[in-house]
Amino acid sequence: MATRGPRTTITGSEPAFLSAAASLQAFRGRRMSPLELTTAVLARIEAHNAAVNAYNLVDAERALAQARESEDRWAHGRPLGRLDGIPVAIKDVFLTRGWPTLRGSLTVNPNQAWNDDAPATRLLRENGAVLLGKTTTPELGWKAVTDSPLHGITRNPWDLSRTPGGSSGGSAAALALGMATLALGTDGGGSIRIPAAFTGTVGFKPTFGRVPLWPASPFGTLAHAGPMTRTVEDAALMLDVIGRYDPLDWLALPSETTEYSSTLSGGVAGLRVAYCKSLAGPAVDLDVAAATDAAARVFEELGAAVEEIEPVFEDPLETFSVLWYSGAAYAVSALDQTRRARMDPGLLQVVEEAAGYSLMAYLDASAQRSRLAIHMDHFHERFDLLLTPTVPIAAFEAGREVPVNWPSPRWPTWTPFTYPFNLTQQPALSIPCGLTSDGLPIGLQIVGAKYQDAMVLRAGHAFERARPAHTSLPATSSLK
Repeated sequence: MATRGPRTTITGSEPAFLSAAASLQAFRGRRMSPLELTTAVLARIEAHNAAVNAYNLVDAERALAQARESEDRWAHGRPLGRLDGIPVAIKDVFLTRGWPTLRGSLTVNPNQAWNDDAPATRLLRENGAVLLGKTTTPELGWKAVTDSPLHGITRNPWDLSRTPGGSSGGSAAALALGMATLALGTDGGGSIRIPAAFTGTVGFKPTFGRVPLWPASPFGTLAHAGPMTRTVEDAALMLDVIGRYDPLDWLALPSETTEYSSTLSGGVAGLRVAYCKSLAGPAVDLDVAAATDAAARVFEELGAAVEEIEPVFEDPLETFSVLWYSGAAYAVSALDQTRRARMDPGLLQVVEEAAGYSLMAYLDASAQRSRLAIHMDHFHERFDLLLTPTVPIAAFEAGREVPVNWPSPRWPTWTPFTYPFNLTQQPALSIPCGLTSDGLPIGLQIVGAKYQDAMVLRAGHAFERARPAHTSLPATSSLK
């Protein structure tokens, strides 16, 4: 099967690739209707989902009905909310009323009542979003690639032989192909940012608690929820909607009084920016290093004071692994051996490893985490922002947890720039900054101090305006 071919240009005349902000302007000006947009997005799903396996559930009938209701509201000048008529994909870990939430697992019974919405899903509904369906995830969201015993392998639109990353890989692949305008993702160690980097899209992990989560994640306070989009402006707009306090999440932050989308225009002039292209783990690919070097120079051109620095901290991989694998063990703790036998073997391996952890080892990891967070608090007394590659490598072969001939069998070893900021709970944005020599996307990560979500988004928006992302996708044999 041919996996890559000549590029097809995405033009502004293709409704499925319009940003949410542009689509809303078109609705207001009567230049496009929510029904036209939803129909175009559903057509992209019909044409391309079989190739990439981004959705495991598509409810076209309900989406079209919601789009017609939105069209009627716009016609009468009464939009329901900030996202009225915008098609949104929901990662299949968020409860969504009327649809099963299976989390990529054969152990979840689909034949039960599905009457509840997660807070983010409810907020999207209340703001008029058109809910398209559920996107794929690895089983229980445990790893940074997207394949599962239930739904198989999800593939990267840029090269069908490659992974889109994970665990929000279905959402990222859908966005890259115009099969959604916005998407919901979760990020416990990079699961929003990694697939954004691998697919040339935008992914934002807000400060922990900014987007409420319910039910609580088994991965505890590592797990964030956030927006996945094609532009930073859309990420801010989506965060305006889903970043609202909800009492179901006892760790949720109070709602912000200022909308993120209204604070994007300040630029980066005068900001103190650190650039670090080597934290720990594997060497950064030459193409990735060149692209992120160039991105750092853009920040200088925009007036920021940029300083290239040595690694910010020692590798917290062991700390992260103890906490993450313990969460995985908790996630399957209620399952008997018969059901466990149907699960991802890699997941069961880390569960077995976690069984050997002592309580003191867990408490020590928690203490190490606290020290890292304090270290980064002090770091941000000197620097407003930190720039890094999102991932040190390009997307690799689909259906694998790690690249071929990788020295470790576990996924965190190839993504050293993402999981540290789940430990510290800081906001972190992945934005496209270039392509490898063989045409695969590269992501730039922008990290801010805790609670400085608006600054991170503002910086990403400034970079995006100075260096607009690629506007093409490879036309593969099945994606013409």
